[in-house]
Amino acid sequence: MGRRGKKGGPMGGRWNISHSLQMRLALGYSCLIAVLLVLMNTYPLIMGQNLMFRSQQTALSNQLVLITNTLTTADELTPETVEQAIGQLEELEVRRVLVTDGAGRVLYDTGEPSALGKYALIGEVVSALRGNDAFSSEYQDGAFSSRAASPVMNRNQVVGAVCLYDQDSDQGALLEELQRNLRLISVVVCLAVLVLFGAFSTFLSRRVRTLLGGIRTVRAGEYTHRISMDGHDELAQLAEEFNQLTGRLQVTEEERRRFVSDASHELKTPLASIRLLTDSILQDASIDRDTAREFVADIGEAADRLIHISQELLELNRLDEGRDMAQEPVDWTEQVEKIGRMLAPLAEEDRITLETDLGEDCIVRCNQEDASQILRNLMENAIKYNVTGGEVLVTTRRQGAQVLLSVADTGVGIPEADMPRIFERFYRVDKARSRAAGGTGLGLSIVRDAVRHHGGTITVQARQPAGVVFTVILPAWREEESGG
Repeated sequence: MGRRGKKGGPMGGRWNISHSLQMRLALGYSCLIAVLLVLMNTYPLIMGQNLMFRSQQTALSNQLVLITNTLTTADELTPETVEQAIGQLEELEVRRVLVTDGAGRVLYDTGEPSALGKYALIGEVVSALRGNDAFSSEYQDGAFSSRAASPVMNRNQVVGAVCLYDQDSDQGALLEELQRNLRLISVVVCLAVLVLFGAFSTFLSRRVRTLLGGIRTVRAGEYTHRISMDGHDELAQLAEEFNQLTGRLQVTEEERRRFVSDASHELKTPLASIRLLTDSILQDASIDRDTAREFVADIGEAADRLIHISQELLELNRLDEGRDMAQEPVDWTEQVEKIGRMLAPLAEEDRITLETDLGEDCIVRCNQEDASQILRNLMENAIKYNVTGGEVLVTTRRQGAQVLLSVADTGVGIPEADMPRIFERFYRVDKARSRAAGGTGLGLSIVRDAVRHHGGTITVQARQPAGVVFTVILPAWREEESGG
């Protein structure tokens, strides 16, 4: 059990998640630093080398042009004429000058005088004897070693080649200094990034741990817990969404507890009556037949009340789960007339006048069961909580893409303070009078939920001089929906 808890329990999960996040951040920053260092230590060096290569090529090319132009004036390339022509030039800033005839034999060489008369098997010289300019350079041992060659032309014929050698340690030293500076900058950048990464990962991990702690607290049932997180970043927004979610969970939990308490209380009353009446029958052996029948009738009424409460609880559960919410065209006129016939006997008992003012084309998008629940509850309440000789007026009107239904009465009305709560489950304005009328406090909740499920709204207002008016607005049924 201990090992299992460490591996998969809250503590193990917490550390695994935290370390996983930090590890991913560390890997991400490490990759970023590596790429940054590679770019800083390669791209500038490559660009610097290329720049110095071009500088070397330009310098040697200029000197080649000068030498080849001078040699072109000679009638014939011989060791003497080449030496005489080059001697007329100013001092050349190269390490070695090599001149060959058209066959590649060395006529002049300041680097290796012993090579005179031998063939120069050098790639650049061969390329120059073919009429092409050639250049090569490499950086090695802190210096740039470069070779450049050009053909010597006479009457559009290649009569020789000039090859220059140069080795530049000064530019090599500059490149090495650049490399040292880049290494120093890389170290400084690396340290700065590591410090920033440590601060950022600590900051982020602390905020994530705050979120995780809040989630675990709420998971344990503390729905009043809220997370306080500064800033406007995504984690702060997530904390705000979490607080709103826990607030909703708190409201839901309070409603659930109140619902269970109210439902238990409602069920307890008829059950207690049944138990009391049955005990009276069983314990009194001398009870007469008429009294027994009266007790049994009372038991039946209590049972009917239990059945009524159970049916309304099942109806609320159906609406909460969204079952059987198929929508179809429902004609309010037909429904009002049908419910009116059903409630006519109840209205006649208290001499309640039931009037209707029904408009045309009042077809809503609903279903028969929910439409019947809405009308029956509203009209039955308007009759039950009316005064003797009062009136109930049911009105329907088409208003564009919506249909309005209002049920108005001349009854006792609803106090202004109770208006916001009358749609709560088990809420009664006058508990004694509601129970006497057979109400459970669930009817208006059923109406509200049914209306909302079909995309409508319900409101209640006081009516002058007395009574209230309930207004239901539902979407009208469109003809194209029938074709779909």
